[in-house]
Amino acid sequence: MSRNPDNPHCQSVDGPTIDYNGIGIWSVEGVQQRYREYCDMYSVAAPSELNPKTSVSADKRWIYPIMDEVIKGIDAGDLACIALGVDFIEEDDSFAFGRILKSNTARSLRRSEHITEPHKERIRERVISMLITGETPREMKEYIKLLRVVGVDEVSWQRLQQGVPRDDRYAMRLYQGLRMATGLPIER
Repeated sequence: MSRNPDNPHCQSVDGPTIDYNGIGIWSVEGVQQRYREYCDMYSVAAPSELNPKTSVSADKRWIYPIMDEVIKGIDAGDLACIALGVDFIEEDDSFAFGRILKSNTARSLRRSEHITEPHKERIRERVISMLITGETPREMKEYIKLLRVVGVDEVSWQRLQQGVPRDDRYAMRLYQGLRMATGLPIER
């Protein structure tokens, strides 16, 4: 039985191995490969061993999301993990435990003191684009908090003011909350 036949990242829970990771670049091997590439790119002196937690019983093996280890790396200030975290929040696809993983990723990025300016720009673009299109998944609340930390420039404020869907109550609530949190008045 497949958990979500339309989503390639939510795999079958039948069989001897249950892997809660995605496929392709979001598989364990894909994340590990990109981590090594980012370590080279950012000259990470002491790369981590990114290995997902596993659990084994008599007839089953569970492989838990490698993103949990990436989140720990973000908390430790690992620039390669930060880059993977930014990639993850930019991803539109759903994942097993995706809401909590994306929320936790945004929360860790928000606490990080090591986010580069290009990463901040990518975060800003992602969150603002989501808000303008009315794409407001549950983790959007954490994305808005992250956006407050990375900052909203004048051009982005103009994009938001012109593009936020006024008929979408939730998008408007997030937009008004962002305005209030940055000291701007609520729009009527």
